Amino acid sequence: MPRTPNSHGESEEEVSEPLERPELGHLAKWSVSSHKYGYGVENLKDGNEGTFWQSEGPQPHIIDLSFPKRVFISAVSLHTSHARDDSYTPSRISIRAGTGLHDLQEVRLQEFNKPDGWLHIPLRPMDSADEEVEGPPIPCHHIRILIIANHLNGKDTHVRGLRVFGAAQSNPNVASPERSEEATPSKGQGLSDGKRLLELGHDGRSGFTSQAFKMHEWIR
Repeated sequence: MPRTPNSHGESEEEVSEPLERPELGHLAKWSVSSHKYGYGVENLKDGNEGTFWQSEGPQPHIIDLSFPKRVFISAVSLHTSHARDDSYTPSRISIRAGTGLHDLQEVRLQEFNKPDGWLHIPLRPMDSADEEVEGPPIPCHHIRILIIANHLNGKDTHVRGLRVFGAAQSNPNVASPERSEEATPSKGQGLSDGKRLLELGHDGRSGFTSQAFKMHEWIR
């Protein structure tokens, strides 16, 4: 089970993953902006933390996943190792999603400090107590991860693994939006943006919030 670094990049104890999420990477066509010979895109998905993709070109360095049909993505996980990669370690990334290259929108901008291990990044996070949890998934045909900066301003980057997860099967906020009323905080507690959308009837799977418009949600 992956070790999850905290916001400072320090490795914490292994944490359990109570929600079952399907891994969607095998459905996509993968490509990268550049790579050094022998350190290509296949190293991102081989399941071996001893191998890595190494870029060989100008920043930002890009990983693209293109899906043949619409998928619902809840989170992305990257494996990095500052201890082994030093200035090749990503320190700032941007995640963008859309129906294709022409309409990609940034959904997360994340910074790290000497990360070591799996970095689990919910695309539409919801606040829960003191931690960030996955909210409704984002529908898309294409997802792009940009490595904008590296530790110590390194030029090229190393990424040792990448996983893309679908909606959590047992997450009531995803599977049953109508149950969001049960999850409404008591008076005096704030609502995150994700919870506000759910309470307004947003299903987390389209840009439409009414029955009249949901009939068009499958039009690409």
